[in-house]
Amino acid sequence: MSNLTIIYLGPSDIAKELAKKGTESDITFYNLKRGNDTLTLVEPTRYPEKLSSLFFSAALSDAALLVIDEISAALGECIVMLDAVRVSSGYIMLRNYIDQATIAPLIAGTVLENYTYVSEDLTTLREQLLHNAASASTHADGPPIVPIDHHFNVKGIGTVILGCVAKGTVRKHDQLLVWPTKKTAQIRSIQKHDDDANDAYRGDRVGLALKGVTADELDRGYILAPENILIAADEMRGQLSPVAWWKQPLKEQMILYAGYWMQFSPCRVTSISGDANNPIFTLMCDRPFVFDKEAEIVLHYLEGERLRIVGTFRPEV
Repeated sequence: MSNLTIIYLGPSDIAKELAKKGTESDITFYNLKRGNDTLTLVEPTRYPEKLSSLFFSAALSDAALLVIDEISAALGECIVMLDAVRVSSGYIMLRNYIDQATIAPLIAGTVLENYTYVSEDLTTLREQLLHNAASASTHADGPPIVPIDHHFNVKGIGTVILGCVAKGTVRKHDQLLVWPTKKTAQIRSIQKHDDDANDAYRGDRVGLALKGVTADELDRGYILAPENILIAADEMRGQLSPVAWWKQPLKEQMILYAGYWMQFSPCRVTSISGDANNPIFTLMCDRPFVFDKEAEIVLHYLEGERLRIVGTFRPEV
């Protein structure tokens, strides 16, 4: 089974026509299955009110579907977010007489330059997305990393979490640490789009039944992974690469929000040094922040007057 997860940015009626609505919160999932191939659309339901809704949807996704029917500040922020999270493949649908020449300067120098333009024919688009889902490469060796985006108790089953496998392969009966806690959980069962499975791979959308931990002990942003492969720290030092459109001065004591996987955590800037264009930051977080050696953490400033996406932070490890 192959799965393709796509952040959907556009009117909700199109998402409803492409796939069936599933889990709904500040992010809404739409699911489509044909044979062994599945497609998941993720819509940032609370954006632009909640920037975290947009970040989570982008962080979950392998690709993007952007429907543009007007030029707005929100469109600009979505373009910056897709570029910052490096959602490097995707599709653009233009409506209301907006043409490619109008969009070209807005996406110049971003990952969106490589996106494919698609028509408003939703039947053809659905077939194209399913075809791309079928060819998605998901099998990946290595230890599993599963960020949790939803968690709850199911009568007769117990604790269940929902998430997308970020890396590696998760298998039934795996014993994993619940980062950043000290608790461990055993994978009792795995479901992919309501079908039971013995394992799941990078890119798969999964429901995992857990033994050894209750739903009340979990939170969005917690991560299932083996011991000793991740880093949990409440202080991080590293280099910031501001986005090209960020113009506001960065100062000590600013409160930024660090986004990685399903974490969106407040952090205080405690020191700034080095080159102003690529400064060295030290951040103090409210609780341990979990990342791996390849982490590119997106920093956000929610008090920003216009743009709220600061740039990409690479912590020293």
